[in-house]
Amino acid sequence: MNATIHHVNVTVPRSLEDQAKHFYGVVMGLQEVPKPESSRGRGGAWYQLGKVQLHLSVEEPRGENCISTRHVCYTVSDLGEAEKRFRDAGVEIFADDRPIQGLSRFYVRDPGGNRLEIAQAM
Repeated sequence: MNATIHHVNVTVPRSLEDQAKHFYGVVMGLQEVPKPESSRGRGGAWYQLGKVQLHLSVEEPRGENCISTRHVCYTVSDLGEAEKRFRDAGVEIFADDRPIQGLSRFYVRDPGGNRLEIAQAM
């Protein structure tokens, strides 16, 4: 599959958004990069760390059985082949519930329930 990490997504409740932006942008000194237009209204921020990005997202706690949107994003050279490989292994594919224009992706969960975004490399 030849996957590489594109970004890691961490989440905070809206009440901590400003503190988290200060932590990542000022305390850690990460360089903020513009989010796609379709994502800007959701809050949070994106930061560039070399070839990898950190995506800070706003997510309200929804109880202990909720499924978080925190995830690691892997880019692959052939998204169709990656999807086939997951399906052949019996891994459930989750459609993109927040499409971004020009980006093809889907989600899977590892055996521990961790969410993984699989995106076409650009």
